[in-house]
Amino acid sequence: MHTDYRRPFASILFLIALYLLTPAAALADTSNKWRIKVNGGANSDGEMIFHVTPKNGETTVVRVTVKDGTGENRVAKTIRDAFEVQLPRDLYHIEVDDGEQVLVKKKGGADNFALTLESSTVKHTSIKIGKE
Repeated sequence: MHTDYRRPFASILFLIALYLLTPAAALADTSNKWRIKVNGGANSDGEMIFHVTPKNGETTVVRVTVKDGTGENRVAKTIRDAFEVQLPRDLYHIEVDDGEQVLVKKKGGADNFALTLESSTVKHTSIKIGKE
């Protein structure tokens, strides 16, 4: 009996190629509003890297630089400030809520978008992102 291993392998290669060619926003969950919850102050200098990807658009990388000793509420304000500078103001509204949370909302006819934290080198500060 001869088993042809090429057929399942070709199927796997096809699925991998399909995944790699699919835009990130199509794979990610999108919403019109996201909440970033900051827990804990910074115990090191570091950088947080967020991705904001409109459903039908290109990803914007938002870099947030945080200094050692920055308190929880100040980390949230630093995130807000970075988003305000690096995202188009005509598409997004960014605000601090309850001191330690940041709301990122689409404006007007803008597409829903995905928001992810790709990496962080800031010690002792955790970030949770959720749809509103």
